[in-house]
Amino acid sequence: MSLTIPSPLSGANSSEESAPAVLSGGHKPRTYQVRTFGCQMNVHDSERMAGMLEDAGYIPADGEQADVVVFNTCAVRENADNKLYGNLGILAPVKAANPGMQIAVGGCLAQKDRETILKKAPWVDAVFGTHNVGALPALLDRARHNNEAQLEILESLDVFPSTLPTKRDSVYSGWVSISVGCNNTCTFCIVPALRGKEKDRRPGDILAEIQALVDDGAIEVTLLGQNVNSYGVEFGDRQAFSKLLRACGDIEGLERVRFTSPHPAAFTDDVIDAMAETPNVMPQLHMPLQSGSDGILRAMKRSYRSTKFLGILDKVREKIPHAAISTDIIVGFPGETEEDFQATLDVVEKSRFATAFTFQYSKRPGTPAADLPDQLPKAVVQERFERLTALQDRIAAEENRKQLGRRVEVMVTAQSGRKAGETHRLSGRSQDQRLVHFSVPDGAPAPRPGDLVTVTITEAAAFHLVADPTIGDYSLRRSRAGDAWDRSQADSCGAPAPGSGAGRTGVSLGMPSLPLRTR
Repeated sequence: MSLTIPSPLSGANSSEESAPAVLSGGHKPRTYQVRTFGCQMNVHDSERMAGMLEDAGYIPADGEQADVVVFNTCAVRENADNKLYGNLGILAPVKAANPGMQIAVGGCLAQKDRETILKKAPWVDAVFGTHNVGALPALLDRARHNNEAQLEILESLDVFPSTLPTKRDSVYSGWVSISVGCNNTCTFCIVPALRGKEKDRRPGDILAEIQALVDDGAIEVTLLGQNVNSYGVEFGDRQAFSKLLRACGDIEGLERVRFTSPHPAAFTDDVIDAMAETPNVMPQLHMPLQSGSDGILRAMKRSYRSTKFLGILDKVREKIPHAAISTDIIVGFPGETEEDFQATLDVVEKSRFATAFTFQYSKRPGTPAADLPDQLPKAVVQERFERLTALQDRIAAEENRKQLGRRVEVMVTAQSGRKAGETHRLSGRSQDQRLVHFSVPDGAPAPRPGDLVTVTITEAAAFHLVADPTIGDYSLRRSRAGDAWDRSQADSCGAPAPGSGAGRTGVSLGMPSLPLRTR
C-alpha cells in the first residue's frame, strides 16, 4: 500500500523541496533526530533509521532544532496515541517557524493508524510502517520534491531490517534481530497484526552480523525476537535457538550474550542446557508471566499454565543457580477476579523475580481482549497494581540483599545514576544484568564505558546495588570495547583523556526505554 496525500503544512519553498540531504553551495548537511517509544525492537529499528539517514547524508542534530524529526512509535504501551499526537502538536508551531523542517512517523502506531495520523496532524510529511523502515529517506525526499505528505504502508516485510545501514546506540553493546513478527494469538497483543507472521533469519547471517559487531569493538550482544526461542520454526529446526546460543560461544571476543523475549510455552530443556553450558551466555533470563491465574492465561490465549511456568524457573535455577530472572505482568485483564489476582501474587512470591515490568491492562483497539466483557474499573486495577508492585519491590530488595559480599564483574556503561554528581559513582551491569553503582578508589585507574571492573557489593536496594571498594578490592580490565569507546569519542571530536570516562552520551543496555535519540 502506497498513498500520497497533500500536506498543507509542508513548510518549505519550491527551491528547498528538491534539496538533497547534503545541500549544495556550501550549506551544511540537514540534521536529524529520532525519538523512540516502546520496546527493544523499536530501539533497534531506530538505530537502522539513524543509519539510513546518515547513509543518505544527514547528520545528528546534536542539541539544535533538527531539520528532520522522526517518531518511531509503539502501539502496545498505554497512552501511545496520546504521546505521539501530543508531541506532534508541540512540533506544529516549531515546523511553521522553520521552513524546510520535516516530520516523519514510523513504527507500530503508524502501521495501525495509517491515514489517521495525517488527518489528525496534517503537518506530518511522511508516514511509514513496520515492514518498510528502509523507505524513510526516499519518502522524505519525495515529500520535499512534491510538496506533499507521503504515506507508505506495506502489509508484509519487503527486506529483512538487519540488511539496512545501522547507526548503533552503543559501541560496546549491540542488538541483533534473529526474527521479526509473531505466530501467537495472545488476545491482549496487537503485535502480530502490526509486525506480521514470524520470519527467521538464516543462522549464518545472524552470526556474521554478530562477528561484525565484535570486530567493531562490541563485547556484548542481545538477540532480539518477539519470541526468540521459537526461532527456527520457519525452516523447521526446533532446536535452532539453542544451536544459535552455542554458536555464539565460539565467537572470539564476544563476552556477553543475552536474549529477549522468550515465550514460556516454547521454552525447552535444550535452551536451558545451552545457557548453562555456553560460558558467554549470561546468567539472566527474561520470562514473561503475564498472569499467575490459569483462567486468565486461558483467556489471554497464553498456551502454558502457572505450573509449567514455575517448572521452567526451577529447571533454570537447577542448572544456573545464580540466574537472575525478570518478567512481565499484566494487572486487571478483563474478567480478572480477586482470586485470579491472588494467584498472580502467589506465583510472584514463588518465582522470586529479580525485577518485573508490571502493566495495568488497557484496551488496544483491534485486539480480541478489547471486546471482552467484564472490563475492570480503573480504581480496582490501580489498587491491585499497587499491591503487586509493593510485593515485587519487597522481593527485589530481598534478592538484592543476597548479593551483599559477592564479587561481581561489572561492564561499565556511559550512563550514570541520578545521584552520580553527589556520590561520584559510575554505573554498569553485572553479568546477571543487575544495575551496579560503584566508586573508583583514590589512586585507582578509572574505567571507560565498555571496560570491566570487579568489585564487592557493599549495599543493596530494590532497584540497584552499590559497591564502594577499597583499592585492594578493585580490579579493572581494560577491554576492546573501551578502546572502541575512545575511538568513537575521538571521531566525534569529544575524545576523553585515556581512562577518564569523560564525554559520555546516552547508552541503553538490557531493557531500554529511549524517549529521545539524536544519534
